[in-house]
Amino acid sequence: MSVFKPLCLAALISTTLLCAPAGLAEDAPIMFTAQSGDSVEAFQGYVEVPENRADPDSRMIRLNYVRFPATTETPGHPIVYLAGGPGGSGTGTARAHRFALFMQMRQHGDVIAFDQRGTGGSTELPVCASSVHIADTEPVSDAELAAAYRSAVEECGTFWQDQGVDLAGYTTRESVADLSDLRAHLGADQIDLWGISYGSHLALAALKEIPDEIGRVVIASAEGLDKTVKLPSRTDAYIARLQAAVDSQDLARANYPDIAGLMRRVHARLEAEPIALDIPQADGSVAPFLLQRHHLQEYASGLISDPNWARIMLALYANLDAGETGLAVGLLQRFHTPGEPITLRAMPTAMDLASGIGDARLDRVEAEARTSLLGAYLNFPMPQIRGSWNGFDLGEDFRRAPTGDTPVLLLTGTLDGRTYPEAQAEAVAGLSHVTQVTVRNAGHNLFMASPEVHAVIHAFMRDEPVTVTEILVDLPDFTELPF
Repeated sequence: MSVFKPLCLAALISTTLLCAPAGLAEDAPIMFTAQSGDSVEAFQGYVEVPENRADPDSRMIRLNYVRFPATTETPGHPIVYLAGGPGGSGTGTARAHRFALFMQMRQHGDVIAFDQRGTGGSTELPVCASSVHIADTEPVSDAELAAAYRSAVEECGTFWQDQGVDLAGYTTRESVADLSDLRAHLGADQIDLWGISYGSHLALAALKEIPDEIGRVVIASAEGLDKTVKLPSRTDAYIARLQAAVDSQDLARANYPDIAGLMRRVHARLEAEPIALDIPQADGSVAPFLLQRHHLQEYASGLISDPNWARIMLALYANLDAGETGLAVGLLQRFHTPGEPITLRAMPTAMDLASGIGDARLDRVEAEARTSLLGAYLNFPMPQIRGSWNGFDLGEDFRRAPTGDTPVLLLTGTLDGRTYPEAQAEAVAGLSHVTQVTVRNAGHNLFMASPEVHAVIHAFMRDEPVTVTEILVDLPDFTELPF
């Protein structure tokens, strides 16, 4: 139960009175409008924190949030949403396709769409467009690509420092301290955490560093503290699970009888002979582009996040295998800007570098990458940029998994191509009060995969027994593209 007594502000949603916790003078009423066009009365506020708590002269930065008041007369702890990425925005997520779930979660307590430091409406950090370019029309090796990104990261580090950004403040450990300050600002003895992907990484760090301040935790697609860089062998295992899903559909099985073999075949052809393409531009011009093996590995690394997008990956490889380049040209036309320099955002770059990877895991990743389908591109440009900022890694103590008995609900998709089921189980292995629910056929972004997912979350938040261990969702038709 929350420790503050609400002060009512006479704003009414249906029969629900909106109330502001005592002491939240900065909490201002707003009308929050989602991308769907739905609107709801809410409150917007911020908490001021040092950019770098280790520096007594640190500048102060603002962390923005939107608070959706509870729709119950007996609210529990404030529920803080932690977006993924790193670099995602809590308020941006609330505006998008999870808006309905944000509204549902209000039955348990105030829901806080939190913009982590360097994201969303929090203190803005400048984007760095480096002077480093990757040639669009010349072959580039893996080593050259890694060196280019390292150079860009080093250059951008200097740029951000010159802009007054204290990069040492942009680590998951500092973000945990932000959660503690947010909790105090909200006037609560504890907060509940609700996050996905990198948001789960932050939640796990909070369980380790401020366990007494956390009531319960709902996480999906968990990224362990030592798993910023995933194992390439587990990417190959994911491809095997994708093959099994494809094989469940007769036409898809006929079209893609050997996904791994198809991928290796296309990679080998592109490695031997990259394909010269002409990409039509909006102004009527044409931009030349040399499609190489590493491009396919990078694109596939993003497309395998969810089975819906994996359909594009399958079609892309099959088309190229058949000598057809139309889909590749269409994707490049939509997502590639000719001649664009390597451009980086401070928060995700810093967070990934700080969480880092240890020597032993790096050795394993590099060894597995030599033969893995996607090489070391799943988390590109990590681990390639590791060590670009000297002494920035938080170290093995940070990467040790949390322990404790805080109630945790973990939702895991079997066709998650970004955070793998085995690694998710490892991430919470030290916690003694974990309820894990497997969402069969779901991918990385599984919160909206099924109403059954919502039912499980609500039961857990009500502290009711969760008897469901598996939820089955429908597969997409792997022979059809999602556009």
